[in-house]
Amino acid sequence: MTVLYTAQEVMEIIPNRYPIMYIDGVTELEKGKRVVAFKNITYNEPVFQGHFPGEPVWPGVLIIEALAQAGSIPLLTQDDFEGKTAYLGGLNKVKFRQKVQPGDVLRLEVDIVKLRSNAGIGFGQAFVGDKRVAQAELTFIIGAK
Repeated sequence: MTVLYTAQEVMEIIPNRYPIMYIDGVTELEKGKRVVAFKNITYNEPVFQGHFPGEPVWPGVLIIEALAQAGSIPLLTQDDFEGKTAYLGGLNKVKFRQKVQPGDVLRLEVDIVKLRSNAGIGFGQAFVGDKRVAQAELTFIIGAK
């Protein structure tokens, strides 16, 4: 896997930081159109202290947050939106298909399907290996930093 952007480089694009930074790297990027990113799910994630002890499961809401963070990257690397922030403005057609556990690598694919002057809509899918574990339609609102 070739990494185009490391987590450090992603933090130059999006404002998220630990403990809510869920992008470990970007492997594909078409500015304004598409991104493929990844998140390594490890036992040392703070969320596993309570979700669920004895059978750790990565929360679905955090999968959606990871998709939103990934989806903001193709938007915020465009010239028009560089230096701005992409806020999650809405979710539609959210589906969870399989649980995600420590040791999994979450592959995050987001295609931007509509783009306006201050908003965008993306379709995101999360995979572990070849299995789709979640999907959602994400609405982004672009605002000043």
